[in-house]
Amino acid sequence: MLRLHDKMHELLRTNDLVLLGAIEALLTSADLDCLITDQHMSALEGMTGAFQRRLLVREADRMRARALLIEAGFGGELRDG
Repeated sequence: MLRLHDKMHELLRTNDLVLLGAIEALLTSADLDCLITDQHMSALEGMTGAFQRRLLVREADRMRARALLIEAGFGGELRDG
């Protein structure tokens, strides 16, 4: 479970809800907690795409999560770093 004091790493930003759901399910199945932020901002702006949602993982899980997404074919979606 994520705690408030955990340092986080941003894996990706997108407006694609299907992509977010797929990646969230993949991470969860690998016992990696993740957090999708900015969901309320996206709802407030009327889904025009002005505010992308961000998917975060613990900094400690960063390398494992990135490797998992690359292996699953989502490497092109990852943010640099």
